Amino acid sequence: MTTNLDAFDQIAESWYRVRHWPLLRAELEQVAAKWNTGRLINVGCAHGADFLPFRQGFQLWGVDRSPAMLAQGVRYAAKHQLYVNLTVADALSLPFPDRTFDWAISVATYHHIRGDEPRLKAFRELRRVVKPGGEAFLTVWNHGQPRFWFRSREQQVPWRVGQKTVYRYYHLFSYREIRKLLLESGWEIISMLPEASHHSPVKRFSRNICVLVKNEAVFSS
Repeated sequence: MTTNLDAFDQIAESWYRVRHWPLLRAELEQVAAKWNTGRLINVGCAHGADFLPFRQGFQLWGVDRSPAMLAQGVRYAAKHQLYVNLTVADALSLPFPDRTFDWAISVATYHHIRGDEPRLKAFRELRRVVKPGGEAFLTVWNHGQPRFWFRSREQQVPWRVGQKTVYRYYHLFSYREIRKLLLESGWEIISMLPEASHHSPVKRFSRNICVLVKNEAVFSS
């Protein structure tokens, strides 16, 4: 079976063409305005579209497991005149010292991690590299969105590349589940909301769960 790493390497060029702007631009612009400046890491940055709201005033780092995606990231950064430090790395083992970054973003990354313990480890690893008092904006897919009603939390989601279909693993979170994992990994939750484009009064039906968290406590290994 194709791994997520294989899948994202295969779809990288078509991903670049289709995902040319941040899908959650309003949310990212809001946190960029709040944070204003500093060292920012983007975990699971892919080709880097989510860096755009942070182009002024921030020092940018991006990590992704897919070398092909990061190759598109170099291309994207050149097109948009972004200065970004890009590194091939896994969210479970970030190649940075403790307390390196003021802020972090990660859009649609942690739902690709398979298993409860690895997901918990990844959230702890992110907290390790963010300074005490620093914040992170994270998004994952919501199991409560209507297209996944009565279906498993574990999904293989297709992406077409020419005549071929490539499948990517997703774990669909509930609001309760991601809250529990983030608290267990030491984050303080500031807000947990649907995407801005979700207009239903019932948040549990949103496509995305958008979470702003704070690293309140000092990390100790």
